[in-house]
Amino acid sequence: MTGDGASPDSGAVDAHVHLWDLDRVELSWFRPGLGLPRAANVRDLAEASRAATTPAGPVSAVVAVQAADTREEARWLAGLSDPLLAGVVLQYEPGDPSGAAQSAVGARVRGVRVAVPDRRADLADVPGLDALCERVAAAAGVVEFLVRTEQLPAVAAVAARHPATRIVVCHLGLGAAEPGSGWEGGLRAVAAHPSVAAKASGLIGERDPDDGRLRRALAVAVDAFGAHRLLFGSDWPMSARVAPYAEVVARTAAALPALGSGGASAFWGGTARALYRL
Repeated sequence: MTGDGASPDSGAVDAHVHLWDLDRVELSWFRPGLGLPRAANVRDLAEASRAATTPAGPVSAVVAVQAADTREEARWLAGLSDPLLAGVVLQYEPGDPSGAAQSAVGARVRGVRVAVPDRRADLADVPGLDALCERVAAAAGVVEFLVRTEQLPAVAAVAARHPATRIVVCHLGLGAAEPGSGWEGGLRAVAAHPSVAAKASGLIGERDPDDGRLRRALAVAVDAFGAHRLLFGSDWPMSARVAPYAEVVARTAAALPALGSGGASAFWGGTARALYRL
């Protein structure tokens, strides 16, 4: 159920959440010291988001991104059904470039994420990227990239080779790093390609009490992409270690530069609906 019973065709869209249940599927990276729940389910997400009100209204739909990379988890996530869960993005496994994730695009699976911050800066050690982009584009899906700052120019190169592929950069390609000149140059290189959008997600940090870093990052992103190629993402439940869901929404809204009514509607929901065909 949505937080207020709103239609998923109206209200805000959270384009980046994670769901898991360790009693059903293991996550290789999970350990007790991370301060995360053993189960992050849609019911808890709905409860957490109920107190949040965005400039586009309450959160009425979410896109869940696979938290790890096993086929068992992918099947479990793709099989979830709830009115709040509008679509899922499965993880690309570079060791299996033949197509487990990308071949599943369609129905509830709206895209594939390439999570490779541990790979080379030029992404030359990530096999199958070109084939992935072609297959996902043919299925009208989205290719997401979780990368570190130094890899943004490589994502720009992928976008140049595949202008028909819709690409989304998670966490503005920044994550926990500082929004310095190297990051800004890389982000602008990516934004130069009209087929690329970016998620303002995973940016709320404990070491940014006055949200100065958040404001700087969002100012650059809005200037580079424009509001219509940016998407809101809470990164729940990872973000819950730093702030409650409603606070993440409020701090993001307060840190954004002026978007105008059309830009605000796009950022908080319209762009996600169009990209992920929600």
